[in-house]
Amino acid sequence: MTTYRLFSPTFLFLLIFILSGCNGGKKADQKSKETETLTPDVVELRADQIKLASIETGVIEIRSLSGSLKVNGTVSVAPQNLATVCMPLGGFIKSTALMPGNAVAKGQTLAILENQEFVNIQENYLEAKSKLEFAEAELKRHTELYKDDVYSEKNLQQVTADYKSLKAQVKALEQKLALIGINPANLHEDDISRSIALVSPISGYIKTVNINIGKFVSPTDVLFEIVNGDKLFLELSLFEKDADKVATGQNIRFFINNEREQHDAVIYQTGKLVNSDKTYKVYATVTDKCKNVLPGMYVNAIIEASGNEVTAVPSEAIVSFDDKDYIFVFNKSKEEDGKQFTEYRMVQIFKGVSDGKYTEVRLPEGWDIKTAKVVIKGAYNLLSAMKNAGEMSC
Repeated sequence: MTTYRLFSPTFLFLLIFILSGCNGGKKADQKSKETETLTPDVVELRADQIKLASIETGVIEIRSLSGSLKVNGTVSVAPQNLATVCMPLGGFIKSTALMPGNAVAKGQTLAILENQEFVNIQENYLEAKSKLEFAEAELKRHTELYKDDVYSEKNLQQVTADYKSLKAQVKALEQKLALIGINPANLHEDDISRSIALVSPISGYIKTVNINIGKFVSPTDVLFEIVNGDKLFLELSLFEKDADKVATGQNIRFFINNEREQHDAVIYQTGKLVNSDKTYKVYATVTDKCKNVLPGMYVNAIIEASGNEVTAVPSEAIVSFDDKDYIFVFNKSKEEDGKQFTEYRMVQIFKGVSDGKYTEVRLPEGWDIKTAKVVIKGAYNLLSAMKNAGEMSC
């Protein structure tokens, strides 16, 4: 997109002055010898025109620019702060009192489920536990008899095998009980229940509820989703050309929903590869607690880029035309028909980081920054006159 600027009164006066000067000097030019033809990227001015256009020159400097990068991204939550709650053995929903948005604490009951399988597991465990106690006593008794040569080694081996088998069975049933939320140490014959309490694995807020009373749920059904928003992070996308401008520990300012309130974050990790769309991921931890910042939100962020020694010019020395950026540099001084002229050449550059007053410029190869004189004021007057009035000379 072409960048335009409104003409200043100074420039309009300058343009009229130059054009009238050119028209008035046609006859004189016809009598004089032909002057040299300027290339399209060169503009020349007389001394009085330079003064009227407020042209000033300076040098290309080496500066440490921190600058900033404007990027977009989303708010995310760490995997350990996002819980999907299921019931390993399924069952019928007996009761629940929660709705999306409710706050829950770790260990709080989310719902009560019923299943005949719950009863069977408890029954099998208590039965196997009783058999194990008997088998352990038998093993101890047969071991003593074997030492007294009263019992055969074969019989002792059989008793030992039965004991180990029952012990493995009890351990397996203990794990099943733990899977459905029952503590085996607290289970007794009088405590068998068909109902199990489903508890929250983390503290946070209910994101989704997918159940209702009487519904049968299978082990793969997602019953609740819980989000802990205490530890949020940003996932930001940068273009690959900006990958060298960010590093771990840099500060970020970000905004959500077009709000003016600023939130802060710090980069904790940068991506290790460039995606197919030529973007580069950066991850930052949200440092302050913000109630209105939620996972999934879109953010506009400003990364405070690290300072580097770069070639820079005043920001007003850079002009834009046809989606390209240029600077004007002193080309040479000359004399024609007894008049002194100064030529300025328009040079395409590539902009880098900017801190407002100064902007990084990437110059063509072989450029000598020590001898170059850059137009630091009045650059847009030169560009506008070049594009609208042709050569600024008579």
